[in-house]
Amino acid sequence: MNENHFSRLNQYRSMWVLVFFDLPTDTRVERKAAARFRKDLLDDGFAMFQFSIYMRFCPSRENAAVHIKRTKNALPKKGKVGIMQITDKQFGMIDLFHGRKEVDPEPPSQQLELF
Repeated sequence: MNENHFSRLNQYRSMWVLVFFDLPTDTRVERKAAARFRKDLLDDGFAMFQFSIYMRFCPSRENAAVHIKRTKNALPKKGKVGIMQITDKQFGMIDLFHGRKEVDPEPPSQQLELF
């Protein structure tokens, strides 16, 4: 198999995990829980995509499952959270805009994972 074939396969094997959330922040305890959840996401290698959307590149479905499990373990008691995974190929079809100007998605950061 040629390198192009492996690259194409990798686009379907590597995943993006997106976490969407709407957390209550009316009380000090709720604000603290929301801040802790965001910090847990950042500590696990997620990056803020928008205010309540965080995302993380994962080189494989198995790796994505590890980070999804960590996110589920960090869920706050209140609020709405959605976790979605899409392939790198699917993410590559996103249309991103800053204002009316279309921009290219940023390439995934190189991450060193130690198990």
